Amino acid sequence: MARNTGSIVKMSRREGYALHPKAHKALVKRSTPPGPHGASRRMGKSSQYSLQLREKQKVKRLYGLLEKQFSNLMKEATKASGQSGETLLRLLEQRADNVVYRSGLAPSRRAARQLVTHGHFLLNGRRIDIPSLRVSIGDVFTVRDHSKQSEYFKKLDETSPATGDVQSWLKVDRKKLSITISALPEREHAEVDINEQLIVEYYSR
Repeated sequence: MARNTGSIVKMSRREGYALHPKAHKALVKRSTPPGPHGASRRMGKSSQYSLQLREKQKVKRLYGLLEKQFSNLMKEATKASGQSGETLLRLLEQRADNVVYRSGLAPSRRAARQLVTHGHFLLNGRRIDIPSLRVSIGDVFTVRDHSKQSEYFKKLDETSPATGDVQSWLKVDRKKLSITISALPEREHAEVDINEQLIVEYYSR
């Protein structure tokens, strides 16, 4: 299954945005883009195209998609009713790997993607291994009985501590290791510092 295996810290430095929890400290130490000319890239005023490209790259990498996957989602969002940018973010939030991450059962989207890919979850009673599966209201994720015996889930409070910050469109039972989709995500549930209009403008060129 195609995925981006590049250094998440380097990508975070390139975008000037923490794409993964472990990238926060790295950005504090070195906030310039990677490479010998990294510091000079931040000097001067960026063109509108550059701003659009960087925002697209930031969101694409934040959710762990490749270019073709992201472009196809943008096409779907454009055809749907409503504002294309907000629709795009809702579609991204509805991905199975994002649901696992948002539920607090994984410390990052990369970790959530790995859990889904390795088949640790059931969706409505059926085993899944496709991170891009899109959830609907009423869907229920549960951890497979066999997977509950793994060290990861036995030590869940260490690997992915509960923060009490689970989003309102999800109902999570950490004891039963289940997630219920109680509503569809809205724009407010995605990161607030995303400028989706720049992404729409990029693909509208």
